[in-house]
Amino acid sequence: MSIDLNSLSAKELESLIAQAKKRKTTLNKRKPIATVRKKLTQLAKAEGYDIAELFGNGAAPRAAKSAAAKPAAARKARKPLGKVAPKYRNPANTGETWTGRGKQPRWLAAYTGAGRKLDEFLIK
Repeated sequence: MSIDLNSLSAKELESLIAQAKKRKTTLNKRKPIATVRKKLTQLAKAEGYDIAELFGNGAAPRAAKSAAAKPAAARKARKPLGKVAPKYRNPANTGETWTGRGKQPRWLAAYTGAGRKLDEFLIK
């Protein structure tokens, strides 16, 4: 966060200083993070848990838990889609084609945005 102090008026500077002092007071009242972490670890152990169990080590443990809760049919891996032949070709550059799947390529979006019909680019 960068604030140009030269562009602030005296009143704005006083307000900024007051906000900074208030924030500093709030931060100074907090206990050190190591102390809080130690208390949390002790509380978790007392209840029979591990911190990693409670908070996870990222997205992987949560994803694994949610996948385990789903029925076996829902967990099955999807069948990969096969390769599809291109349906549309760029008349200006015949090397550029599109299968009709996914986002429309820029060249085709430019043509259709200019008023041309998608059918004009079909490969026959």
